[in-house]
Amino acid sequence: MSPERVFELLERVRSGALDPKAAVAELGNLPFEDLGYARVDHHRALRQGLPEVILGQGKTAEQIVGIARSLLAAGQNVLVTRLAPEAAPAVLAALPELEHDALARTALALQTPPPLVPGGKVAVVTAGTSDLPVAEEALVTLRAAGVPAERVYDVGVAGLHRLLDRVKALREARALIVVAGMEGALPSVIGGLVAAPVVAVPTSTGYGAAFEGLTALLGMLTSCASGVTVVNIDNGFGAAMAVLRLVRAPTSETP
Repeated sequence: MSPERVFELLERVRSGALDPKAAVAELGNLPFEDLGYARVDHHRALRQGLPEVILGQGKTAEQIVGIARSLLAAGQNVLVTRLAPEAAPAVLAALPELEHDALARTALALQTPPPLVPGGKVAVVTAGTSDLPVAEEALVTLRAAGVPAERVYDVGVAGLHRLLDRVKALREARALIVVAGMEGALPSVIGGLVAAPVVAVPTSTGYGAAFEGLTALLGMLTSCASGVTVVNIDNGFGAAMAVLRLVRAPTSETP
């Protein structure tokens, strides 16, 4: 249940349009629903601003569908990440309202489009085309949270002129998610060019000594650009959630 839905319930009770007992019955679904194989957290949107997200990896299609139906029945939006190609057909057949993005490996249903988070766009930046699945996962997550974003793709350090051509867009962004594999140098370069928060995502792209993203991860962790935040290997979702916490940080004006 989203904060907006709670406010709507309270307003209807205040105006007399909704009986308090009915409101209590609806709120009684909080904080979770026990499905046996999962305890679906219906309280997360109130705590974090985004409903529980379903990690498709390691789950059967039936489990994904069951959790998604629980969220949908509670009036919440649904985001599935790491939806495996072999599970996707069964999930989409059972829940045709889901919008599938094969590149991002996500499925999304926005029953209630989230309120747009004010304050400008987030730039999602990639070093190369091989980093696109991770970047697109981040973009879908930002969309689910109502955070405007733009793509700045294929600007890796092997052709630095490509990056310099987009410096204006980078400096106009309120925050940046920078996705890179190989040696993971791109976040350090961008971190030295912009003042906004930079969240770096190492990817498992690269030859043997890249160690499936470990080299990029260690390079980003030891960045000489101060204040670069680093998430786990291939974790576009985690990067988007880090940015969401930054752009939705409470202020003195937050109700």
